[in-house]
Amino acid sequence: MTTLLWGVLPYVAFALLVAGLIWRYRYDKYGWTTRSSQVYESKLLNIASPAFHYGILFVLVGHVVGLFIPESWTDSLGVSEHTYHLFSLYGGTAAGILTVAGIALLVYRRRTRAPVFRATTANDKLMYLVLVGAIVMGMAAKLSHASGDGYNYRHSIAPWARSLFTLSPDIDRMEGVPVLYQVHAVIGMALIALVPYTRLVHMFSAPVQYLFRPYVVYRTRDPEQLGPRPERRGWERAGS
Repeated sequence: MTTLLWGVLPYVAFALLVAGLIWRYRYDKYGWTTRSSQVYESKLLNIASPAFHYGILFVLVGHVVGLFIPESWTDSLGVSEHTYHLFSLYGGTAAGILTVAGIALLVYRRRTRAPVFRATTANDKLMYLVLVGAIVMGMAAKLSHASGDGYNYRHSIAPWARSLFTLSPDIDRMEGVPVLYQVHAVIGMALIALVPYTRLVHMFSAPVQYLFRPYVVYRTRDPEQLGPRPERRGWERAGS
């Protein structure tokens, strides 16, 4: 089971991610979208969407720093383990609460606005379930080891995560890792595998082409703002 969870499952999740992105790009380009429902309701969306997106962005940044920045780097900057733990605890908890609050508002919006609910697919429901599960389990794991310097995952989970990129997973690092952290990691891998098959695929899109496209000029048709239209020879009959 140790080999399956920490030596095989990560690569299965990554393979599903890559294969899903390729398939989606080749055969479902028009579906590569957030499927925005703003046209049905925008008041709640204007609150929930920023909360969710900013929260999940902070969560991702926290994971990147925690997993891929070695402890020796922070030590060289003079950041003690206790200081790092407090920053991770309070910052991660705040980001998690913001994300969960955004998701809660988004789910409430979908349940209470009939047009939005009718536009909700089974994939959307599964995505929300796995996403909330990953965030809540991460917060529970962190808060359950809040005292002192907490659990130093940079001695176990972080080296294991980095070893995956060298194709030699150090599965022994995951021995003795608290159960909540293990469950969080498994749900996180499930979320990675699920991304290409849900609306979360839009996180891999960047509007780079907008930097180089020609300007779009909008002109009003309001006669009071535009003034009298100039006569065009050959198109309009000149007045007598």
